Amino acid sequence: MREMPRKIPRALWIVLPLAYLLYFYHLGATGLLGPDEPRYASIAREMARSGDWITPRLWGQPWFEKPALLYWMTGAAFRLGIGPDLAPRLPVALMAAGFLVFYWWILRREFGARAAWFATLILGCCGGWLVSSQVGVPDMPMTAAFSAAMLLALPWIAKRDTRYLPVAAALLGLAVLAKGPVALVLAAPLCLRFRGARDLVRPRVVVPFLAVALPWYLLCYLRNGTVFLHDFFVVHNLGRFTSNALMHVQPWWFYLPVLAGSLLPWFPLLFLLGRRAAYRDPRRLYLLAWVVFGIVFFTAATNKLPGYLLPLLPAAAALMGLALNEAETEAAHAGPWLAGCALLLVAFPMAAQMLPAALATGLSKAPLPAFQATWLLAVGVAAAAWLLESRGRRLAAVLLIAAGAAAGTVYLKRVAAPELDRTVSARALWREISSRANEVCVDQVERNWRYGLNYYSGTPLPECSVEPKPLWVRQSPGQPPNLAAAPPAPISAVDLHTPGVVTFLFRK
Repeated sequence: MREMPRKIPRALWIVLPLAYLLYFYHLGATGLLGPDEPRYASIAREMARSGDWITPRLWGQPWFEKPALLYWMTGAAFRLGIGPDLAPRLPVALMAAGFLVFYWWILRREFGARAAWFATLILGCCGGWLVSSQVGVPDMPMTAAFSAAMLLALPWIAKRDTRYLPVAAALLGLAVLAKGPVALVLAAPLCLRFRGARDLVRPRVVVPFLAVALPWYLLCYLRNGTVFLHDFFVVHNLGRFTSNALMHVQPWWFYLPVLAGSLLPWFPLLFLLGRRAAYRDPRRLYLLAWVVFGIVFFTAATNKLPGYLLPLLPAAAALMGLALNEAETEAAHAGPWLAGCALLLVAFPMAAQMLPAALATGLSKAPLPAFQATWLLAVGVAAAAWLLESRGRRLAAVLLIAAGAAAGTVYLKRVAAPELDRTVSARALWREISSRANEVCVDQVERNWRYGLNYYSGTPLPECSVEPKPLWVRQSPGQPPNLAAAPPAPISAVDLHTPGVVTFLFRK
């Protein structure tokens, strides 16, 4: 008898549209932002254009800030003919969404379907994951590969099941290929299983790691020599941990609010993690060590950036999902926490007003948003979530909050994108000058705008001090650059002795 096809779970009919709205809707609504995104995209485009997939080059010069994985992903997108705004971002968004499928599978295998759904919805709809999925930088590729490796080690942590360790090792090698040796440092919680630590150094584990991670580093060294080793390992890895030359120094408590912001709107669920009995399970203790060690390590570093915490979010979301899936006797306390999560959906319309100014001048200088009636929608979602929880429909309550996060993401993109494109991205400026680019030079423009203009122009525009042109791109402090006519040349003492010049000045 022919087997009947299995029905698609009802939750998927909700999750798939949410995934589109969260990760792919308006993905190219703004041009590339900041200094990093256009710089990495420029390197990848040059790789695709030249066919040299080993040495990263920025405007003809070797650039050893990051390994090659992101450049390969973006370069492949360029080779496929994807446009300049989507080629750097689409591979990252696909990796973020694809990781969530794996995340659900491995957590379902280890902890059950219900806990897996909670954790996946929490991670997939939290602010840090959403923001990192929308920009073409190495944080998401490194996090997806690293987190997949750490999660595949769960059976080994629980009962020394080594079946997945070779795949985990290969994925850890991919993480090293995405952002360097920091992935190896963050994997330190694997050493919690002291008695089985020798499993990690067996050839069947070490060889897949080296096979993935080593070839690019070796080839790049053979082509570029010790300058590669110095720039990559000493300047851009050791230097980021010990030196303040990169000017990202922050106080020791910097990552506490960053963690809270990265987990919005689910941050209140962290208060469910205090049950000591839950950590008798070595897998949960391992997840907790993953988060705590990462925070301690990044706090000890001299330079601190919000994106550094991204590799810790999958473990934090897993713990929160497990806590939300506790026994019914404890579940009655989840209503207030879910309502608190729903109330924090107000962060999305608030961010829509603050984000352009925050990215342009810094969060501390961004004006507080004015109250809007749309903020009150979060109150209605909170009431509905509490009601669903009280009726024993917790998954429906979590899905409702996730739908609110998707709606907030759409609102944020539609409201903030035009202003971001004007005040933070160089795309709109390039569209203004592209038709007469041969008449334009650049004068004292901040580096994030310079990188963006160079990316969209394809060939760097000349400096006005070196090659003056009729039109100058100039920038006032705190303002976007603008296009203006070249300033009049100063009159020298020699000019004053030229016949007719003195007469002209007196006539004026």
